[in-house]
Amino acid sequence: MLKKKTKPRVCVIGLDGVPYGLLSRLAEDGTMPAVSELIRSGRLHRMKASLPEISAVSWTDFMTGADSGVHGIFGFTDFRPGAYDLRFPNFLEVKTETFWDALGRRGRRSVVINQPSTYPARPIPGSLVSGFVAVDLAKAVYPLSHKAALDKMGYQIDIDTLRARDDAEFFWRDLDKTTQSSRRALDYFWKEDWDYFEFVITGTDRLHHFHWDAWTEEKHPDHGRFLDYYKKVDGLIGEIVSRLKNWGGPSSLFLLSDHGFTGIEQEVYLNTWLMEHGYLKFESATPQDLTSTSASSRALALDPGRIYIHLENRFPRGCVKVTDREALKKEISAALGELKYQGRKVIRRVFDSFEIYHGPLQGQGPDLVVLAENGFDLKGSIKKKEVFGPPGLKGMHTWDDAVFLAEEDFGQDLKIADLAKIILSKFS
Repeated sequence: MLKKKTKPRVCVIGLDGVPYGLLSRLAEDGTMPAVSELIRSGRLHRMKASLPEISAVSWTDFMTGADSGVHGIFGFTDFRPGAYDLRFPNFLEVKTETFWDALGRRGRRSVVINQPSTYPARPIPGSLVSGFVAVDLAKAVYPLSHKAALDKMGYQIDIDTLRARDDAEFFWRDLDKTTQSSRRALDYFWKEDWDYFEFVITGTDRLHHFHWDAWTEEKHPDHGRFLDYYKKVDGLIGEIVSRLKNWGGPSSLFLLSDHGFTGIEQEVYLNTWLMEHGYLKFESATPQDLTSTSASSRALALDPGRIYIHLENRFPRGCVKVTDREALKKEISAALGELKYQGRKVIRRVFDSFEIYHGPLQGQGPDLVVLAENGFDLKGSIKKKEVFGPPGLKGMHTWDDAVFLAEEDFGQDLKIADLAKIILSKFS
């Protein structure tokens, strides 16, 4: 039992990849009674995720209260400086502090369990267990003294996504196993002396990627399993609510997701589109990666919708002068706006990086960020012969239907980067 204190406590429950519409529906139809009660007594906000709308960026926006121009994380992958080969940015490369660091300066302790984009674990004022893409528990825990307890409880960071892609029965078993191990970690860390507690459930994102159709099709053979999983998630949420009430001191509870979700109709290969329109060329007839980008190329793309102008002094064989950059961005944006699939508009909007990134690192990111219409999943593959192709997954991320559930009304134009300030205000 936690020792009662007069100072405030804040608890955040993260539901990775849960969209506003799904959570609203499950709260209304009785599948998630605990969430329904929280909505009745508070406000469920529809919230914008990061751009691009991926966990690596959105969770970093959340924990820093800043965008990529400040914290330096623009995607799961990025170019090595002055090169075409790719690297995988990690938590140690985040260029600004988290709000857990800010709380530490106030003498407050944080416990953070399973938040993506915190690997390898770096010291925080409290305890941290990294989430996706953590691959080694020994590097995912701070302080390391917690690892023995996590090993003993059989803690599992994530499902085996490679095996789960091809084996549905394994997916459901591994999803349940991971959920149970997260519950044991919740019990273990709840006993610590904390001021801020964060518990993130990643299985929701995995469920949506692999089995979104089990939600949208009521006659799907796994529709019941989909709902049963959310009943388990709701049970965890209800227990956390109950624990906070039993504690008796002043507390605040927030529930949030890092992006929304929808079904996929087609994958869209931006580099193939750039090649078709003469913007991207390769020195090899069968390029394996972007390292063979030709000196005559004017633009290239990375997942999931990042377009880089092939600038002089930025890329080894860059040919575009800085004075021609703006005109080329406008040209590409306009052409992408005309892209259609079977008569349907594919691109919702193309953002100039200066619209979305602010800060000293803005120039390290892409020049354009492409946002697709729902159902069109943007990819950076260079090996596809056609612009459109069949999806490999069932669900894709969306930008402006993430959720933020709070006791108060924080308006209609929330971004995930706004939440750090809201959380910190509870400790003032």
